Amino acid sequence: MQTRRLGNSDLEITPIGFGAWAIGGAGWAFAWGEQDDNESVGAIHAALDAGINWIDTAAVYGLGHSEEIVAKALQGLSQKPYVFTKCERVWDESGKVSGSLKADSLRREVEGSLQRLQTDVIDLYQIHWPQPNEDIEEGWATLNELKTEGKVRWIGVSNFSAAQMKRAQAIAPITSLQPPYSLLAREIENDVLPYAAENNIGVLAYSPMHSGLLSGAFTKERAASLPADDWRSRNADFQEPNLSSNLELVELLREIGSDHGRTPGEVAIAWTLRDEVVTAAIVGARRPDQIAGIIGAGDFRLSQMEITQIDAFVDPAESPTA
Repeated sequence: MQTRRLGNSDLEITPIGFGAWAIGGAGWAFAWGEQDDNESVGAIHAALDAGINWIDTAAVYGLGHSEEIVAKALQGLSQKPYVFTKCERVWDESGKVSGSLKADSLRREVEGSLQRLQTDVIDLYQIHWPQPNEDIEEGWATLNELKTEGKVRWIGVSNFSAAQMKRAQAIAPITSLQPPYSLLAREIENDVLPYAAENNIGVLAYSPMHSGLLSGAFTKERAASLPADDWRSRNADFQEPNLSSNLELVELLREIGSDHGRTPGEVAIAWTLRDEVVTAAIVGARRPDQIAGIIGAGDFRLSQMEITQIDAFVDPAESPTA
């Protein structure tokens, strides 16, 4: 896979990165259900073997467990990938998650992540959510201090609006933005992506397969059998009436992909990468065999005709014949 420069950094990253949300395991508010740690390590190794050169995790994923699994997977490797993680989501002894952008909290958090990741420096440190909104300036100034001190190499934001990025940018340059972006979540197209393009902010799109829904492996039966501790069981896109139309979209992606030997998931990921403003996509995997169904998206490009066909299906108003 060819690499791309991430925003104003010196990081040359592959167009697909390994997303470590689901491998955090069960037992917290946004878990994906039970997870086998050995499968997680195997999935990371398979991703690296396939050429992926960066991993995105967060302190809150599994309440620290995801970062620990990433460290376990990278132990002993002579050539290690870039590791990106996030701060601001904190939890108490009962596991209740909240947000903090106070300087003392962020300083404790970075030390915790460094320890769990077993590293001396974090390649990209990101504010996970802009909450509380009134503390964005304090939080971003603190991340800039951590960069100056050498604890992190580059700093970015996640889930920020254009207005919130503008506030942070007044303090220090933003290297990257991590927003949700998929065929079923296009809100950032109006002002967030244009702001990123104008300010040389790299974009790391997360959930390009809409949390597995567009992977091609999802069915109505699977959606109905999601365990109670899988957050997707409570999400409207995995329930009727949305589920049926979403799965119809998957069949279109399958049809387009079949002409190229690609999976529906690879078509969905390629769609998010069609715009040069999007530097790369974060793609999660829970088992080694899943990497084969996503890795092709790194070099796969949809034709303009295929993009138009997909867009017209998602929004018939965009159809040239509408």
